[in-house]
Amino acid sequence: MNYKNINLDKNMYAHPTKSFSEILEELDPSVEYAGTELEGLDAFQRQLKRFDIRVAGAGSDSVQKFFAATNSSALFPEYVTRAVKQGMDMNNCVTSVVAATTVVPTMDYRTMVTSPLSINSEGIAEGGNIPKSTVKTQNNLVEMKKHGSLLVSSYEALKFQRIDLLSVTLRQIGANIARQQIKDAVDVIINGDGNDNPAEVVSAAGAMLTYADVIELWNALDPYNMNRIIVSNDVMTRLLAIEEFKNPLTGLNFQGTGELTAPLGAKLIRSSAIPGGTFIGLDKNCALELVKTGDVTVEYDKLIDRQLERAAITSITGFAKVFEGASKVLSV
Repeated sequence: MNYKNINLDKNMYAHPTKSFSEILEELDPSVEYAGTELEGLDAFQRQLKRFDIRVAGAGSDSVQKFFAATNSSALFPEYVTRAVKQGMDMNNCVTSVVAATTVVPTMDYRTMVTSPLSINSEGIAEGGNIPKSTVKTQNNLVEMKKHGSLLVSSYEALKFQRIDLLSVTLRQIGANIARQQIKDAVDVIINGDGNDNPAEVVSAAGAMLTYADVIELWNALDPYNMNRIIVSNDVMTRLLAIEEFKNPLTGLNFQGTGELTAPLGAKLIRSSAIPGGTFIGLDKNCALELVKTGDVTVEYDKLIDRQLERAAITSITGFAKVFEGASKVLSV
């Protein structure tokens, strides 16, 4: 068991392509702990155990426990990163609407575009031409945006606070980043990714949103499947007033899980970050690509050196359309 002998250093955060946790795993592989009392813990969690740092629950330690030893202080930025990512995961609608995620080492990235798939209803005759599907790179770069927050506090103000309480704040920072990302995703769906590909707009039949309007949007997405519906708060209120959404099973599912499923089987996604009047139907498997320059970034040197006055926590992401016709907007 090598985890007690690893020399932790802030330079482990400076690797250009590997995270702190990935480097730890290389130095202390989790597979070597199969069948032991440490099975199920990753390399970072074993380091917390090594220095007896409890980060959750009523018995969590105070923040100063991270800085009780020189080695253990190097764990603090990774703890911050994980708490922020946990908040993003708990509140992140983005992962449920993207078809693919691409991690890039640079801000300059061009996605690929595929021409509409051709269908030959007569079949391909002997010696006949096979329909083409042309793949090429887009003309314009994917617009990358940075979202995050400054952690503004003195070490003296934090050192006696429980780690579990600090985690609540960090998770909220993560939740806010996630809300900004879903806002970016919706903007790309509606207005396009800079390559002249805004979403087609399907007009509602009347002033009131009806179930027939939802069916019309579902129909317009063919040959794609409408398995996600993204709405703003005001549209969700109108949607829930439709008789078909008052199915008792829908209500039971909402009360039991907090999630709503439309009668058409699509998952409903609602967010306060989405502009009012927004109703989007899309095929999650074909519509969007998430592009990011890595995971959450923290100013590790400031955190390790206890210079928390202005420590930035950020994430850089962008979105691109995969198949333009896989998302459409209902005008309500």
